[in-house]
Amino acid sequence: MKIIDLAEQTRLLGLLPGELGDLRTEIDGVRAGEIARPVREIAPIAVRTHQLAIRCLQQLDALSTSQYAVMKNGHENLAYMSEAALRISVAASLCAYGITGRTEALLYEDGDRTADTSRSYLSAATEEIDRAAGTYRGLAQNLSRRLASAAARAEDQLLIDRATSATPRPALSAAPSAPTRADAFSTRSR
Repeated sequence: MKIIDLAEQTRLLGLLPGELGDLRTEIDGVRAGEIARPVREIAPIAVRTHQLAIRCLQQLDALSTSQYAVMKNGHENLAYMSEAALRISVAASLCAYGITGRTEALLYEDGDRTADTSRSYLSAATEEIDRAAGTYRGLAQNLSRRLASAAARAEDQLLIDRATSATPRPALSAAPSAPTRADAFSTRSR
């Protein structure tokens, strides 16, 4: 288990709702327009959303191998964080679908010549972003409260101490050991 700076992690969690809000505003702006140049208009947003999803997964990984995992409600919070990171990744993919929704008209005769399909994908992306932002907002507030409370910090420290002092169990062998050459000779001599 790694011991990491949870105050810094709280700060990073607290920044995510704002970043997600900025992405949502950009998506709403594109969705309100004609989406005449879908690659130029949507691709940069999709890339930034994917990058944010990667950062969220990296933070999830860091927290899952730290003292955070053994703190009160740590595993439950990690599950929420995992779901929120997934939502951001889904939003990025929906933005990419928004590009193809508009460019299908160039490839197929029956492709949607309006921006309706793209708008639909972008609308779904903003819904995922909103859900993820709400989750991250709640996680940051909960961690901030736990760090601010002396009683909660003491409770968490006790859980951390228990986890770090637990002795690992020896690994059980899955199969009996194979006979050695010496074993073969000892059975012949009998």
